[in-house]
Amino acid sequence: MVKHNDTIAAIATAPGSGGVGIIRISGEQALAIIKQLTSQTKFRPRYAQLTHFHDQNKQLIDSGIVLFFPGPASFTGEDVVEIQAHGGHVVMHMLLAEVIRLGARMARAGEFSERAFLNDKIDLVQAEAIADLIAGGSEQAVLASQRSLQGVFSAQVNKILKMLIETRVWVESAIDFPEEEIDFLADQQLHLQLDELHQELSELLAKSQSGVVLNKGISIAIIGAPNVGKSSLLNYMTEEETAITSDIAGTTRDVIKADVLIHGVPVRLVDTAGIRHSDNPIEQLGIEKARAIQASCDVILLVYDGSEEIKNLDSSANNSLVVINKSDNLHNDNKKFSDVIFVSAKTGAGMEDLKTAIIEKVSRDEFNETSFTARQRHLDQLNLTLNHIAQAKHHLQQNIGELAAEELRLAQLALNAITGEFSSDDLLGEIFSSFCIGK
Repeated sequence: MVKHNDTIAAIATAPGSGGVGIIRISGEQALAIIKQLTSQTKFRPRYAQLTHFHDQNKQLIDSGIVLFFPGPASFTGEDVVEIQAHGGHVVMHMLLAEVIRLGARMARAGEFSERAFLNDKIDLVQAEAIADLIAGGSEQAVLASQRSLQGVFSAQVNKILKMLIETRVWVESAIDFPEEEIDFLADQQLHLQLDELHQELSELLAKSQSGVVLNKGISIAIIGAPNVGKSSLLNYMTEEETAITSDIAGTTRDVIKADVLIHGVPVRLVDTAGIRHSDNPIEQLGIEKARAIQASCDVILLVYDGSEEIKNLDSSANNSLVVINKSDNLHNDNKKFSDVIFVSAKTGAGMEDLKTAIIEKVSRDEFNETSFTARQRHLDQLNLTLNHIAQAKHHLQQNIGELAAEELRLAQLALNAITGEFSSDDLLGEIFSSFCIGK
């Protein structure tokens, strides 16, 4: 277990006033500090104990509950004390000031979770899941974060890691014993095992891509000419008059954003100015913003007016969905189009189909009771691992065992970086600095 010489403390509850506030202390001096703060000598492990908190002049600050968790059977793996007092802003900071005076220091953002990781209480995926759980923007995201925290994602990574290590042992053994008459590198079973490894990684990558969607949500730009019903579409999906609608072309001149949930996934809808030629400088600015947003969003809804004959459809962007609005008054010639979504922002027709298409556009995996949250760095490492596996297979086909073994070694390093077995200090600093203080 990693040892830390100092003791850290922080307020673990959200800023502001509340019925209860929590201060968390972790480290070798945690028990000694709470004994001085309360003038009590004994604290029963994992037992809620009512006590009084005093300052250095023996002045009563507050009364509350103390919980003592001796290491290593604690969240951080160290001695941990939690103070539960009245949740007033001043009370919390008076208590924290006393804890600091008695020998603790202010914890950095995410330092409690970092110590849990360094002391092998959780892996890096589980540590990140804590932050994702706190920031969860939907029930689906919260449940998926909880699965990651319980080790669902890590277990799948470790399963693949075991297969990868077995394959490495096979290849390196064949290299170490070249005098054997049997060519182990040409064994068909070895190539089948590499194929299975590649397939398992590809499936985990697909699930992880869905996990990233649950984690960060989706940004959707609603693009189209003036008066095709973009704002009406936004209003229907938000179930309120988020944007002003009018028969006058160019009503929307600025960007309008609204957050909704679609099939349990957090979504930010962005209504933009109608794209057309305009001499109005204000409208021109809105059109420029619309084009910039179009380039940055995850999904683009290309909206057309179905009540008028549509000459051509633009579906060149990979992340775009063509939406023909006003299907309740559809022009006959527009019925010929396929691979489009017909909707009516007026009646709601086709809206469920549109929502389903949006989710399918950003996720190759269904969100269900096995979903977990993931981050972009996980996708990067899985893709890197896949590339090394593909290279290893190529070298084995050329019967170059040494290069295949090196690719498998690099694949193992890439996969280990997900759970944190091999992680740079810079990566750890970046991850934990995004956590809230007290976690």
